[in-house]
Amino acid sequence: MLSEWSAECGADDPVVVVPWASPDGALRWVDLRDDPDALDSIPEADEFPALLAALRALNAARSPVFTSKCDAWTMDADELAAVRMDLLLDDEIATAGFTSYIDFLPRERAVLVSRPRMEAVLYRLERALREQPFSLALVESVLRPAVVELDGTVAEGYAVTLYVKGVGVDSDEAQLRWGDALRATTTLLRSRDVTGA
Repeated sequence: MLSEWSAECGADDPVVVVPWASPDGALRWVDLRDDPDALDSIPEADEFPALLAALRALNAARSPVFTSKCDAWTMDADELAAVRMDLLLDDEIATAGFTSYIDFLPRERAVLVSRPRMEAVLYRLERALREQPFSLALVESVLRPAVVELDGTVAEGYAVTLYVKGVGVDSDEAQLRWGDALRATTTLLRSRDVTGA
């Protein structure tokens, strides 16, 4: 599977914040580590079983990471064209695409605050993903600055926005390829070989 990572840590780049809330208060961060039942409050997780499984696994007690935000959607024409180009696919092989993102952060504070350690995680994840046998999917990881304020303490460090994309001859196959790639990526993120935790 094609996998790439990059860093967007400039002064004007987005920052992953935990906890967060939308300006109108309608949406907010839920700590799925302490309250797994809160998955019921995430519409995307309810709609897409592969995303539900990923969130459950990444926030489980033994997981070395936890999540902040997520979303999933059908690719538009420009997104689909870009993925076709990245994967070197003919148009008829990839007529539909599906993608998601999950913001995740390491649970261990020493990793959270260390850019070199976070970059090492992304290098290991990229190498492990390239060994996965999924030719109609790709994963893009973006290192971002993060601010975490939990239990009365504030930590500035790094988070990752993980984009998982799948394509196929129709929307059903695209979602199937996306789901397979998301499951494989989730498994790797829980692995000591990738996270070092």
